[in-house]
Amino acid sequence: MEWYRERLKELAQAESVYSVCGDDCAVCPRFLARTEDELRETAEFWMKAGWRDHIVSNSEIRCSGCGSRGTCSFMLIPCLREHKVSACKECIDYPCEKIAEMLSRSAEKEKQCRVACENEAEFGMLQRAFYHKEHNLQEKPCRLSSSYDARDPEA
Repeated sequence: MEWYRERLKELAQAESVYSVCGDDCAVCPRFLARTEDELRETAEFWMKAGWRDHIVSNSEIRCSGCGSRGTCSFMLIPCLREHKVSACKECIDYPCEKIAEMLSRSAEKEKQCRVACENEAEFGMLQRAFYHKEHNLQEKPCRLSSSYDARDPEA
């Protein structure tokens, strides 16, 4: 993603902001992309990296934070609601099978992501964005959309 590679030095200084699954939103291309071209290029990369099986629309690739969409790739948002917590580490069942499966799926995708990247710097930033989940889940608070409420199953 050319637009992303152009911002790597700036992104390296970004303070981390973690999602429910441990991704770092502060350096996530889906969260950062704003222009139609950035979103299109991000959607193309997502397919190339194996995160999608086709190039999705700009509206589908755009992310505004956990809980802002009706779906969660790892089904953690519904689980948080069910357990009435705002972070997995607050749950009595943590770590659970959902977390183990998420970490396994993430590890499988890391190799394909490396192949899709243009250079080591880009891959390094995407590693920070997506492949330090286990550490991030244990150490840092997560960022939820302002519309998320753990007590409200419809939020």
